[in-house]
Amino acid sequence: MHINQKKKAVAGLSILSNVILAILKITAGILSGSISIISEAIHSMSDFLASVLTYFSVVKSSEPADADHPYGHGKYEDMAGFIEGLLIIFASFYIIYESFRKIIYSVPMEKENILGIIVMFIAVLSNFVVSSMLFKVARESNSVSLYADGEHLRTDIYSSLGVLIGLFLIKITGYTLLDPIIAIFIAMCILNTGYLISKKAVKRLLDYSLPDEDIEKIRKIIASYDNVTLKENGIKARQTGPTNDIDLILQFPSDTSICKCHKTCDEIEKQIQILYKNSSISIHLEPLCYNKNCSSGCNKNILVKN
Repeated sequence: MHINQKKKAVAGLSILSNVILAILKITAGILSGSISIISEAIHSMSDFLASVLTYFSVVKSSEPADADHPYGHGKYEDMAGFIEGLLIIFASFYIIYESFRKIIYSVPMEKENILGIIVMFIAVLSNFVVSSMLFKVARESNSVSLYADGEHLRTDIYSSLGVLIGLFLIKITGYTLLDPIIAIFIAMCILNTGYLISKKAVKRLLDYSLPDEDIEKIRKIIASYDNVTLKENGIKARQTGPTNDIDLILQFPSDTSICKCHKTCDEIEKQIQILYKNSSISIHLEPLCYNKNCSSGCNKNILVKN
């Protein structure tokens, strides 16, 4: 299956899973009066909105470059990741609000919570399977929106597991105050995840450079060739959606033919593509002796772009 088809398939599966879980959690929450289950239902609804957004961004980012988007549509995924992070943060604040309201006003919950226990168990299993698939395809495609959706569901695993344990304890002890306390703990975990996702997406939207370790790997590839030098500050690299944009300025000895320069650049491109499969690489060539005030007139050496 083509990678774009895989992305659409897992994004669609995430939508279906979140719709079913949200309905089940709302039903269990209303019947039991459990704020922790209702909080989980809110979390699943935010998961649903996020998965719809993910599907839209995956479809758009797979479209080829056009006149209005000459660099492609990759930033749709970055924007989707940022909005998903905000949705997670919003959901966490709402859960905290409802939990404190329940503690202050001592709103009771029903002690009969077998349905809630069953629903939470289903949620843990379902989200584990779907999030694992999302992470797998996200790694294959370098997709920030699929990664964000996977993180979204992974927080749901932990939070659902927390609610499940809490419901068992409530059933055993009858101590219903555990319900909003567990919900607050869940909300804090969700809040942290939302912050991390939003931070990562903002970096990409603002064309933040690739990590230093990635830049160093590119430098080592170039350094492995004897006849080429990376110009000082001659590397720029960023991530746009699933694509890495890499710009290089390479310098060659002035007696190197254009054909040999071009061949070396092709080899460097191939090595970088092996390291970063989905990359757009632009290389500018200069003679090693070049400076903007040069007047030597090296007629046989021509500046070219690869």
